[in-house]
Amino acid sequence: MFEDMPKVELHLHLDGALPPRTVLQLAERHDLLELLPGDTEDAITDWFVFHDFYHFVDVKRAIKKLLRTAGDFALAVYAAGQELHAQSVRYAEITVTPYSLIDALDQGLTIDALLEGLETGRQRVRAEFGIELRWVFDIPRNRAFADYRRGGDYVPGAAERTLAYALRGMEQHGVIGLGLGGSEVNAPPEPFAHVFAEAKQRGLKSLPHAGESEGPASVWGALRELQADRIGHGIRALEDERLLQELAGRRVPLEVNMTSNVYLGFCPRIEDHPLPALDRAGVLITVNTDDPKLVGTSLTEEYRLLVDVFGYTPAGVIRIARNAITACYAEPHLKRRLLAEFDAWANQHLPLGPVS
Repeated sequence: MFEDMPKVELHLHLDGALPPRTVLQLAERHDLLELLPGDTEDAITDWFVFHDFYHFVDVKRAIKKLLRTAGDFALAVYAAGQELHAQSVRYAEITVTPYSLIDALDQGLTIDALLEGLETGRQRVRAEFGIELRWVFDIPRNRAFADYRRGGDYVPGAAERTLAYALRGMEQHGVIGLGLGGSEVNAPPEPFAHVFAEAKQRGLKSLPHAGESEGPASVWGALRELQADRIGHGIRALEDERLLQELAGRRVPLEVNMTSNVYLGFCPRIEDHPLPALDRAGVLITVNTDDPKLVGTSLTEEYRLLVDVFGYTPAGVIRIARNAITACYAEPHLKRRLLAEFDAWANQHLPLGPVS
């Protein structure tokens, strides 16, 4: 039933969305096959199979090293768009980490080339598949913490550069938000308050990761200090009843990634995932994939889990899928179009009357 449901994805990392064929193509383009475990799609497919967190990080680091030119990003975006099209996704907000690609690797990539490639790919995906893409530029919080001097004085670095890159891409390239990614351990949200305050003042949305590896304090920090409009993950909010009430009362959406949470060790089993409990508490839940090619999932599969593991009815799945549209930051006319298409589909598949 859910294969052809028109979908919206809000939490998807570009470097975790590339199929093996594209990774191989990028490596061949730059004569960098030594970064891969072999020169066939099968070898890369096997390499993508999740072993542990360190293997996951190594794979993502290698993929980043293959993204060097505007043409590389155009190819990557188009490949991600093909994957989204196969899942009936109509709109996606995709996370990119420009600091890790431009400054950390020092491979000659510029922000102009990155933006050019993203835009070329975005236009091609729109023309061929009818999918609208927007970008979230996220701060690598662990690198940013290396920008602090002993004693707490802040040195401009990864956070400020990422904001500058995001502002550069706002008007013409579809950047809609500032994110905060990477491990939360010893990297709380509060020190980034000044960057997010400026981002919001300039029209960007605040879309930090919080409450994945760290507890409720991380989510509170994102809400209070970063003025978060949405929270990436947020699953550990379940540990604080007052926080649940705050999230539910303010209708702050959570970008939940069930399979990713299990593979990365933040939830012991899919059956133990807190999504249903968060939903019962009245929190606005959205379903996403995070790094689908590296954890072996798809958006369609994530919706199937709601039924197969947690016993959601079709009406319940449709309600949660609709949340992603209401929580996205598409322009008003586009959001109206997405909602109209979704509701028309839902009304064909539900005998209970219109979706509201």
